Amino acid sequence: MATFVLVPGAWKGSWAFEAVVPLLEGAGHTVHALTLTGLRPDDDDATVATANLDTHADDVLRHLDRHHITDATLVGHSYAGMVISAAADRADGRVSRLVHLDAYVPRDGESCWSSTNDHFRGVFTAGAAATGYAVRPPDGGDPRRRPHPLASFLQTIRLTGAFTRVPRREFVYCSGWEDRTPFTETRTRLRADPDWQVHDLPTGHNAMHEAPEAVAALLLAERAADASAPGRPTRR
Repeated sequence: MATFVLVPGAWKGSWAFEAVVPLLEGAGHTVHALTLTGLRPDDDDATVATANLDTHADDVLRHLDRHHITDATLVGHSYAGMVISAAADRADGRVSRLVHLDAYVPRDGESCWSSTNDHFRGVFTAGAAATGYAVRPPDGGDPRRRPHPLASFLQTIRLTGAFTRVPRREFVYCSGWEDRTPFTETRTRLRADPDWQVHDLPTGHNAMHEAPEAVAALLLAERAADASAPGRPTRR
């Protein structure tokens, strides 16, 4: 059985995966859904102001340590693609699978800011105007969202290349918001890389809410041949 560690994207907590967790657990797997530093309801202003990408990667690594996880499937949504990349690079072989769920797949020296598009750079800038350190959530959406530490969007990632030794690396492209997605180039790049599997889901960005069964089916798939099974998300 697999051990899934689910890492939410910007503004969100463990609740972002609430519809997926029971589906994975119902299939007999162990599931840990995280809330990153600065996104917890009781985090004070100083915690939010000082949290960065390294902080969030350390959150994942501490969780692996605390729960003695040595064969993790890390799933990162959106911003958390940065987090799981950094964590896997530092995890000393304790990660066996990476799933970037409509998420950033950074190269050494990139940041969320440099990897995203003008739309989201505008969201980050406007959202941080009030405090200078916390990016408020965009209007609308789940009321549980919290201001996100700006430093985590701006910090560049440092990768040694160790994460490229993770045996199974996958990218999920959500095609239902192509007017705003920052991930089109990433999809093209990774489809040309034989070390990556690329999947398409016909949903908006928050696939975990729109199509939790499809997300769970993708995470539970064992091989590319599962693409031919009825109800499976498209795999390319």
